[in-house]
Amino acid sequence: MKVGAVVITMGNRPEELRALLDSVAKQDGDRVEVVVVGNGSPVPDVPAGVRTVELPENLGIPGGRNVGIEAFGPGGTDVDVLLFLDDDGLLAQHDTAEVCRRAFTDDPRLGIISFRIADPETGETQRRHVPRLRAADPMRSSRVTTFLGGANAVRTKVLAEVGGLPDAFFYAHEETDLAWRALDAGWMIDYRSDMVLYHPTTAPSRHAVYHRMVARNRVWLARRNLPALLVPVYLGVWMLLTLLRRPSRAALRAWFGGFREGWSSPCGPRRPMKWRTVWRLTRLGRPPVI
Repeated sequence: MKVGAVVITMGNRPEELRALLDSVAKQDGDRVEVVVVGNGSPVPDVPAGVRTVELPENLGIPGGRNVGIEAFGPGGTDVDVLLFLDDDGLLAQHDTAEVCRRAFTDDPRLGIISFRIADPETGETQRRHVPRLRAADPMRSSRVTTFLGGANAVRTKVLAEVGGLPDAFFYAHEETDLAWRALDAGWMIDYRSDMVLYHPTTAPSRHAVYHRMVARNRVWLARRNLPALLVPVYLGVWMLLTLLRRPSRAALRAWFGGFREGWSSPCGPRRPMKWRTVWRLTRLGRPPVI
């Protein structure tokens, strides 16, 4: 299996980017070809053999990654598997690409693998980085219903079949949108605790647009993908969870502004998942109402 990697960067972490690229270059087996996308910024110096694309404006995380996909041919079809890696991450082991090859070869219906993210200093994995409801044990691998955007591997047949990430989302929930479409098409998603990306512990709320984007894209996600009966249930549950978390007044104001925007703005094409997919998600431990 041919493996490629897509990395997007804002050009502000040159040392971390170089360390990540070095960890990719050290992977066992055949060479992993890499494309680095400068998302509205120049790409820092990269090792020889690494391709670069510099975009005149920041297209957001999904838009930048989609450009990286197309750098490997239409829908990424010049390779069999694409790794998507954060530019301040670091592959912890030399065999990650080989483990990916084996996993996808052994399971023809496996479409996406979500890596475990661990802090390089402590080795700890944050609960939010375990893509399932029962997140207490990050060392347990399992089938899941979504994946981590900056630490994953995708079979390019999935992208050819269901399309890429939703550009308009810009930031937040774009992975779940792709995951739901992939699951609806019959593909499976695995969380693998033995495939590790080192990444510093951070809080997603560090981004100024976090609360607005999370709420807006949550509404778009539901409008695009859920059967009509489940849309109000899903969004009602998430509104309740947001209130129970007691965010600051400013954060709550931004969240409700994003929630309204999600209803008043176009969300893209609506393709509600089949009811058998709803049941499948439920059997996997995460019904699409939470």
